[in-house]
Amino acid sequence: MSAPLKRLLNSCDPGMNSVEHRPQVLVFDSGVGSLSIGAEIHHLLPDVDLLYAMDRGGFPYGMWQEDALVEHILQRIHTLLQRHRIDIVVVACNSASTAVLPSLRQQVSLPVVGVVPAIKPAALQSKSRVIGLLATPGTIKRRYTAELIDTFASDCTVLSVGAEALAPAVEALFWQDEDSPDVWQSVAAAFHQHPSAKALDTIVLACTHFPLVKPQLAKHLPGINWIDSGEAIARRVKDLLENNRYIRGGKGRQRACILGAEAASQTLGDKLATRGIELIAD
Repeated sequence: MSAPLKRLLNSCDPGMNSVEHRPQVLVFDSGVGSLSIGAEIHHLLPDVDLLYAMDRGGFPYGMWQEDALVEHILQRIHTLLQRHRIDIVVVACNSASTAVLPSLRQQVSLPVVGVVPAIKPAALQSKSRVIGLLATPGTIKRRYTAELIDTFASDCTVLSVGAEALAPAVEALFWQDEDSPDVWQSVAAAFHQHPSAKALDTIVLACTHFPLVKPQLAKHLPGINWIDSGEAIARRVKDLLENNRYIRGGKGRQRACILGAEAASQTLGDKLATRGIELIAD
């Protein structure tokens, strides 16, 4: 990381304990995946402000070289910390979390929360000991993912599906209201081709985009227990706020900004509005 960027990141942290105020959580992702995590935070902590940052200009993160991705995300988050009072940063993306968390935590004193595939709870809940891992191809290939499986699901058969088209299909659904039934069906077909598919009872949604289309996926894979990281992230945010002074009660604001790309479409604006989220300028 460049020295100027390091200084800038360190200079824009107001700290959680300085003045009693309504806390604001930054939920950062390459696209609309932030919505699945933010929804769980808002459900658990309705009096907390949320700022959804959708890095449309960087989507998809899985195509980036890791060093370039780290520098890009740090620049994006630096800009947001300069423009908004932020108390907790949630990196709501599996690909980004594994790459950027060490550098980000080193450079800011704010609490930083990352997302990892929910393999541990899936292994605990599976009765058949056959679980699915639905992720981007990049997450499937990462050593960190293999380590999670070895640590928490070594006694399970793990059926891994790297769905390259799924996150873009979710983006198209939210930006253009474009349904992609062939993509939803292809996910089911990919799992069904595994020899152990008949015993499959639990699937980890290891990309924050994927819970947004869980009903579409469940239509083709009935009877599955779907697990994602949203509730765990919300509980972690609650724990971090527990011992800090902040205004409690009332209703927190939910706002969203689009980074590095064209203005939001009317379709996206309407979908955000139905979730009680106000679209603001970058």
